[in-house]
Amino acid sequence: MVGPILLRRLLLLLRPPPSSAEFGSARICFLAFYNCRSYAATSETIDEEKEKGGKKWFTLPPFTAAVNGAAVGKELSRNRSNGGRGTIPNTASAAAAYTTTTTALKWVTRCCPELPRSLVQKLFRLRQVRRESCSGQAVDAHERPIKRVAAKDSMNIGDRIHLPFSVQEFPADKHESSNYKQECHCSEEEINFIRSLELYKDPAIIVINKPPGMPVQGGIGIKRSLDKLATACLSYDLSEPPRLVHRLDRDSSGLLVMGRTQTIAAVLHSIFREKTVGASNDVTDDAKRILQRRYWALVIGSPRQRKGLISAPLVKVVVDNGKSERITAANDSQTLSSQHAITKYKVIGSCPGFTWLELTPLTGRKHQLRVHCAEVLRTPIVGDYKYGWQTHRNWKPLSSSNTESHWNEELHPRRNLPFDLNMDGGSISEKTPRLHLHCKQMVLPNVHLALQNVKLHSDCDLSELESLELVAPLPSYMQRSWDITNY
Repeated sequence: MVGPILLRRLLLLLRPPPSSAEFGSARICFLAFYNCRSYAATSETIDEEKEKGGKKWFTLPPFTAAVNGAAVGKELSRNRSNGGRGTIPNTASAAAAYTTTTTALKWVTRCCPELPRSLVQKLFRLRQVRRESCSGQAVDAHERPIKRVAAKDSMNIGDRIHLPFSVQEFPADKHESSNYKQECHCSEEEINFIRSLELYKDPAIIVINKPPGMPVQGGIGIKRSLDKLATACLSYDLSEPPRLVHRLDRDSSGLLVMGRTQTIAAVLHSIFREKTVGASNDVTDDAKRILQRRYWALVIGSPRQRKGLISAPLVKVVVDNGKSERITAANDSQTLSSQHAITKYKVIGSCPGFTWLELTPLTGRKHQLRVHCAEVLRTPIVGDYKYGWQTHRNWKPLSSSNTESHWNEELHPRRNLPFDLNMDGGSISEKTPRLHLHCKQMVLPNVHLALQNVKLHSDCDLSELESLELVAPLPSYMQRSWDITNY
């Protein structure tokens, strides 16, 4: 027996669509019925959808599967560490390994970044979003089935999403005003300064020489950070802003890599993550490590051995009644909550009271190098008042008349830099030295070529991929300290 509600819906379905004269007065009733009918609808063609009520649709581009950046990064790391060829047995498995799908919600937000996410979610909740399915057969576009789609439904290659035409009337400036790219206003001088920090750029990555004193990410009391400045100054002609893939401490300097797209950032994130996860397997063979970072640090004192390997787990502890936290080498009672951390070091220069170290972190833990130098080697880094404050209480500036005459204001005038930065003062000849920790060298795979190979060749070999070798010059105060200690 047919229920009254279902019978009413059947009668409404049999009614002819209203004429143009009647449409204005029946618009509200029709829209109410339109929403109610969504629960009983199965599939329709695009032409039928347009005819009923004259509804117009805003059509998004057809979905194309994106490269799975995390899978590519993991494959790059595994191939180098195993010393084998990074080939995929057949095309089908290659497509599955190197490509990824997405949900309807993510595809809409990717295609329409100007639409607030709350509005997109509301459209899905009200079942106002349609999907034109592509079955893989040669079917006329006017006869492809169109169905309502849920936010979490997976997209198939070739599928098109149709949104209500009214979304085009949404003012774009509302989104732009909330975007930090618009909030971070930079003068021409500031833009030129940020771009002058570039050391390398290709379609995949941007590498800059981070100045000391500039925070990488925003936080409490931080108005200008590199991630926001990069969005405002280093996006160039791309619609996506550069993304951070690793971090440097605020007071440190050196090489900082950013991915220019979301896919590139996923590849690099995976490479940095695999470096830490697989650090305990082969820590001595540099050729098997796809990512290599070398820091220069000036430390107080001298380690017992000129080179060695530090393997000391780190743990986070809360101090000052919960007001702050610090990292420390874990003891036996803290092993469960600690993270393994491995650092290679070797002496590259020395003078009485100071030693220059080349530090190679094999894992990527917070403050790893600073804690290993201060607590394991017992040689805190110059200017590290957080982990070497006791040593700095007896600090005495080191100077030489020869170097002072060589390094004078005429040859090296102090510069007034944007963002209140100072890269001149802070050497070991001054009362308050700055942190002497600099990311000097980095070797990483050419991600741009890797993605090109993945897109063009399903059975590509990633083990033979060439690497990029990057070098960042020392900041002025560290160069001055180097000259003093090696004069």
